[in-house]
Amino acid sequence: MPSAAPSAKARAQDNVIRTKILLLGMRRSGKTSIRQVLFNDLSPRETLYLETTTHLTKHPFDTVIPLEIWDCPGDTSPDTLDAPLSQFATMIFVIDIQDLYHQPIQKLVNFVIAAYQENPNMNLEVFVHKADVLTEEYKIENFRHIQERVLYELGFVNAEYEQIPINFQLTSIYDHSLHDAFSRVLHKLIDSLPYLEDLLNVFCSNSQATKAFLFDTESRLYVATDASPVDPPTHNLCSDYLQTLNAFGPLYKSISASPLRMQASTPDPPVPPTPAGPSAPASPRPPTATAPPSAAGSTLASPASPSAPLSSAQSPHPDSALLPALAPAPTTTSTTASPSPLAPPALPTASTSGPTSTPTLAPAPTSTSTPSPSPAPLPTPTPTPTPPAPRPRFYPSAAASLSLSPSPSPSAATAAGTTLTYYLVAPRLALLALVPAGVFAARRGLVEYNVVFFREGVQEICAVEAEARRMR
Repeated sequence: MPSAAPSAKARAQDNVIRTKILLLGMRRSGKTSIRQVLFNDLSPRETLYLETTTHLTKHPFDTVIPLEIWDCPGDTSPDTLDAPLSQFATMIFVIDIQDLYHQPIQKLVNFVIAAYQENPNMNLEVFVHKADVLTEEYKIENFRHIQERVLYELGFVNAEYEQIPINFQLTSIYDHSLHDAFSRVLHKLIDSLPYLEDLLNVFCSNSQATKAFLFDTESRLYVATDASPVDPPTHNLCSDYLQTLNAFGPLYKSISASPLRMQASTPDPPVPPTPAGPSAPASPRPPTATAPPSAAGSTLASPASPSAPLSSAQSPHPDSALLPALAPAPTTTSTTASPSPLAPPALPTASTSGPTSTPTLAPAPTSTSTPSPSPAPLPTPTPTPTPPAPRPRFYPSAAASLSLSPSPSPSAATAAGTTLTYYLVAPRLALLALVPAGVFAARRGLVEYNVVFFREGVQEICAVEAEARRMR
């Protein structure tokens, strides 16, 4: 069960100015369920096991604009709130449609009056929640009764308060009404909404799309749509399609997008991938035979010389009698070429084979014996793996053909011969559009060409929004 505290999924940033939303209501009215279903991807059935909210919870959420939802306990009043109401851009009051209306309506009236006095421009929303438990007839009747009671109580206090704009919406976590209602709340908070709508209108005109939405992929809230009216079945269809892609999308994730698989596998230092030179097997160059105490350290520190298995690894041990001719040869070259005072006193024992040393191999031991005995300069030949360059962002897309359904609803008839398309345009924003099947089959390249320009416009708007809200 996800906790009420903000998780890493929220991606909160302390240096960002967030738009605050106040979520109020009576105890067990469904405030925490709304927040968990929308922003923590909690299943509606799991909300039955949520505990009652006993303390204020701040939930940050990033979309086109950064948000901060304040989930308040049921006993919160305008006097006990930790912040002034002028800091909030929207107040959402949740009323259970089956609850007794007197107490929640009186609390709603108190908050509306206090908010109007401190911040007259605040958006006031009322969610008549849990509407799925009643039939359609009783649902509409109770909804009208609550709306009339609220306006009557406001007018009874002062006739001026009766003109306060309040939006009432029926919601439920078991259908798409909650996502649609919260999307409309979000539209009033986005200052760049007209520019996003213009981009969607241009895309629909150039691509012959009948409807287009710009969705937030995590919460499935549509942050903008084109100028045509929103048809609830069309919105529900796009929301379900996005939910399906979110569920099965990770199964088809690109291998290149995985940070663990993008790391190159580095070999162990003692086993180099390539030999040091072409003449390594025939050159008895190991200088480790001259100094038995440091032979093991030099062998591990220089993995780039594969000639060591012939003599250097065997020379310090008495079992090296199997190679009587190869063992003395490298020892004389190192002793005659480097008369360093650091050489051990046991060197004269191998000086009998001095004339057999070759002049071409003499400079090699001198370069290894002239520095200090520490193996610091020897690990230089080992190749250090460089991290791969970051690849450009991958924007997945999908399309589904809608066939004629036996349902008698008019939306099903209009969906016949239509292709539902999905294009990711930003890290958390996706374009879902309904395009005629004939147009998509014949001019798919043109549709994707228009998506590129739409993606660039949305990313530029998001960059401007992020720069305007960054604290300096």
